[in-house]
Amino acid sequence: MSQPLHWNGATQARDVPAWGAVFSMTLGVFGLVTAEFLPASLLTPMAADLRITEGVAGQAVTVTAVVGMITSLLISAATRRVDRRTVLLSFSVLLIASNLVVAFAPDLPFLLLGRFLLGMAIGGFWTMSAAVTMRLVPEALVPKALSMIFSGVSAATILAAPVGSYLGAVIGWRSVFLLIAALGLVTLIAQAATLPRMAPSGSARLRTLFDVLMRPGVGLGMVAAMLVFTGHFAFFTYVRPFLETVPGVGINMMSAILLGFGIANFLGTLAAGPLLERSLRVTLMTMPLLMGVLGLGLIVLGDAVTAVSVLIALWGMAFGAVPVAWSTWLTRTVPDQAESAGGLLVAAIQFAIAIGAAMGGLIFDMSGVTGVFAASSAVLLLTALMILAGIRPRSVAAMA
Repeated sequence: MSQPLHWNGATQARDVPAWGAVFSMTLGVFGLVTAEFLPASLLTPMAADLRITEGVAGQAVTVTAVVGMITSLLISAATRRVDRRTVLLSFSVLLIASNLVVAFAPDLPFLLLGRFLLGMAIGGFWTMSAAVTMRLVPEALVPKALSMIFSGVSAATILAAPVGSYLGAVIGWRSVFLLIAALGLVTLIAQAATLPRMAPSGSARLRTLFDVLMRPGVGLGMVAAMLVFTGHFAFFTYVRPFLETVPGVGINMMSAILLGFGIANFLGTLAAGPLLERSLRVTLMTMPLLMGVLGLGLIVLGDAVTAVSVLIALWGMAFGAVPVAWSTWLTRTVPDQAESAGGLLVAAIQFAIAIGAAMGGLIFDMSGVTGVFAASSAVLLLTALMILAGIRPRSVAAMA
């Protein structure tokens, strides 16, 4: 089932890539992210069935995000003596359990319990994804493997909302969550068949998080990653109000534009691997630079529907490479503590999502959606300059 491993620095890597295991992780990503996004498309029937308001039902998303952030910081230390194969399989078990609890939830507390379990699975999986990928393929193929894994996010982004809302109307929202539980079972079987045993490596204690953060260059990299995601989510949270008020598109055109964004995002994720193999630093810098320019273009050309459609699609393509690029930066910069660094990166991204949405809301109330896009572009362009001036992949591993 598994190929021989050889020792490579502080982490184990394969001579022969385990693409079957990488695919099983991609399947897991698709299930986790689809489950995370489902409430957005099923909120109304969920609220009506559970006799709660849509605002209260929306806390299912909040619980998942908060638990995911906390889990990302604690999971490596909590499982530091556990085989990584066992840990990954446990996340698939949590995916199944979460969706079963939600599907049969009689009231709000059970709904939140199910989403709590999902948050643990999401936070834990993303924390370990980069470190595990390093052990499944040779170093040169890590960007390609990460690109494959993150394509599961893009696929879920494209399918979760439209398919979830359609199936919810046809078979009911509870049956949709049962389908995701079934997908979790398929994932569990695939991972059990393909994932090799992986003994824990590194000293994953809580203090390790602080030690990793204090390494030269790591803190700056985490801040830069957080700012890129902050700029993106400030934009993406308010893209619908922009489309409604500036070009004034109807619901059908809006759906088509957002579908174009999702498809372009998927293509950008797939293109990330070859780009990163050429130059990690250039990719890290170019994506926020391009996104910042596109944001300014949307402000200038906002009345032209065709131009807006193209610019938003290009934004989706550029952002598709961002998670892959920063995960690759992590594997090259802190290879001996990739799990702890992964936890810090996941926490930074979750924090960025909250900050981006909150910052965007304040600016939106003061100066409208164009003000949000201007601020988002400014953050992204400044981040590109920060990356150009201070991010040097691999330097930290050499200095540590």
